[in-house]
Amino acid sequence: MSGAVEHRYEVAARRDVWSGRIFSVVSDDVTMPGGGTATRDYVRHVGAVAVVALDDAGQVVLIRQYRHPVGRHLWELPAGLMDVGGEDLAVAATRELAEEADLTAGRVDVLVDLHSSPGFSDEVVRVFLARDLAEVPAERRHDRRDEEADLQVVRVDLDEAVRMVLAGEITNAPCVAGLLAAARARETGFAELRRPEAPLPR
Repeated sequence: MSGAVEHRYEVAARRDVWSGRIFSVVSDDVTMPGGGTATRDYVRHVGAVAVVALDDAGQVVLIRQYRHPVGRHLWELPAGLMDVGGEDLAVAATRELAEEADLTAGRVDVLVDLHSSPGFSDEVVRVFLARDLAEVPAERRHDRRDEEADLQVVRVDLDEAVRMVLAGEITNAPCVAGLLAAARARETGFAELRRPEAPLPR
């Protein structure tokens, strides 16, 4: 939007600090506008998908899950990592919806993309809107383990979910963004949604 010339930040050197299955930590020496370089440590993340599942009654699916880094249960959307090489993001989203909420979706659109915490991580989260919901048959449901074994799955009116966001009862970033975007999308008759294969932001 701005016509100003932006400085090109280049990596002069990179050091791998730590590497794991979901994320790694790197330390970059980055060229600065005033000359010289500065060190920036950050987390490189595989990325994630999340799903606002909206039913015909105007309710959304929320899950309550324990998150150890914050030491408590949070209200969230069905979500998961983009950790399967080459997997289509919409396919990943519907897989997570089935695994965490026992639901399938007849229609999936891109709702919103977000950098969850760009001050220290490159994680990108794509949030989909899923509609035309149906129950997964009991014999085909996912066997939930670890923290997922403790999941609570509820349906809440979208307006009530937005109230929970504004009241500080929902603080998970993709959940906040997804619910507010879903409310806006509903106001505009879902006319501004992107196709499932739309490219991620770069």
